[in-house]
Amino acid sequence: TFNLQLSGMLGDSIEIQAAITDNNIPIQPDGNTQQLNEFDQVYLQFKKKGWQLNLGDIDLRQNQSYFLSFYKRLQGISFQTKNKLSKNLQSKTLVSGSVAKGKFTRNILTTLEGNQGPYRLRGANNEFFFIILANTERVFYDGQLLQRGEDQDYVINYNTAEISFTPKRMITKDSRVQVEFEYADRNYLNANLYLSQELELGKKLTFRLGAFQNSDAKNSSINQVLDDDMKQFLTGLGDSVQRAYYPAAIIDTFAAGKILYEKVIVTPGVDSFYRYSTDPLLARYNLSFVELGIGKGNYIPDFNGANGKVYRYVAPVGAVKQGQFEPVQILVAPKRQQIVNLGMDYKIKPGTILKAEIATSNNDFNTFSTKDDGDDRGWAGKLQLSHDHTFSNSNKLQLTTGLDYEFVNKQFRPLERLRNVEFTRDWGLDLQVVPVPVDEQIIRATAKLRDAKSHTAQFQFTNYRRNNDYSGFQQQVIHSINAAGWQVNSQLVFTSFTAGNTRGAFVRPQIDISKELKAFDKWRLGFN
Repeated sequence: TFNLQLSGMLGDSIEIQAAITDNNIPIQPDGNTQQLNEFDQVYLQFKKKGWQLNLGDIDLRQNQSYFLSFYKRLQGISFQTKNKLSKNLQSKTLVSGSVAKGKFTRNILTTLEGNQGPYRLRGANNEFFFIILANTERVFYDGQLLQRGEDQDYVINYNTAEISFTPKRMITKDSRVQVEFEYADRNYLNANLYLSQELELGKKLTFRLGAFQNSDAKNSSINQVLDDDMKQFLTGLGDSVQRAYYPAAIIDTFAAGKILYEKVIVTPGVDSFYRYSTDPLLARYNLSFVELGIGKGNYIPDFNGANGKVYRYVAPVGAVKQGQFEPVQILVAPKRQQIVNLGMDYKIKPGTILKAEIATSNNDFNTFSTKDDGDDRGWAGKLQLSHDHTFSNSNKLQLTTGLDYEFVNKQFRPLERLRNVEFTRDWGLDLQVVPVPVDEQIIRATAKLRDAKSHTAQFQFTNYRRNNDYSGFQQQVIHSINAAGWQVNSQLVFTSFTAGNTRGAFVRPQIDISKELKAFDKWRLGFN
């Protein structure tokens, strides 16, 4: 373990900070860190009055915009400055250029009764073997964010991408576990560019502009080596990258102990399959098999006593595949994602604020191909009006009202999750199945009362529509009391929805009551 930190001044005006840390587990038993880019973190920061320059391994977090909110661990440079351009005009600028250290993805775990783990995580392209970037994971259990640690909720092995849960969180088959993380993706050289510009015009009007681009360099592959035939295959595939199964049959020489296959022709030039063989005249092909899932392949494991794994072809029944393996390799296509966001905050009068935001995304799943590029552009928008009013009475009662509208079309792709982690469950949708992207609209109205003693009562009405196939209405009442050491928080949610020919409704009550025990060093006792 290595930790070096520096701080001081350059001259009399530029402040400098630096950090170099290394907690890597060596790959070899006697391995060591020999190059600068092998360190966990190399960080330099220069600061002077209204500007700041960061170099090396930087963490970039942006949450000021609804449609362009993210957290990234990067390796590059960022520069931010704050300037007063005139008496009523102030500017904030952030520019960043970097090589991405990882790719963001989200897993919904299928848990087993009484099995605390380890559970294996998968990458965005169904990869099994990768390294998770440390401290980028967010683990949710039944919608609640968990804490990492042997004395907390879970432990995670970043090198093997496996997660295990402590006895503090008992896992059942009905547990809802979701894991978001960034992992080291080295298929292509990947670069990020980010620009954020904020302008404050007086005390009433604020404009925000954000632009982000993440792109793979298609001619700079790293772990994945592509020949001309593979590139031509990806070029003709379009955006259907889920079908990027390239044949993995290599002609090999026969030798005792090798697992080789013969090619069996069913229909010349149309249909064929491979069969394990020990005949020196027929066994010519060395195959590499990939598990695609039950009912998605034509091969199954064949335990025939050979010194190695052997797979056997099973003919489809009624055009339905009977296996789960195929002699292919999964190619990863280079991708590009762009998002531009424009926002505005306007204080109409004291206590009344109008917020507007519009965003567009351009998501190309395969930059080798120009097919299917017509539907890469997506749009989203949000409009919000809020008003605070304080009544002139002894309780200083404050009324907060709000009305907002949100629209997201099916082509729009945010960088990370846009809404709360259990949004689909809140509306009666299947949590285990990622919803098909469609046009979405949300209308929300809120009224909240609050007095000087922090007693609150809130009512919220929401309408959620997914294209023309789903329409839901939700009414939510929240009440909170804090008096004489007693704290009571209650919530009642009623949801009704129509999805095609299906109608449903459910009620979710929740109450939390606790009492502060001052005689026992202010311990709190309660139930929910």
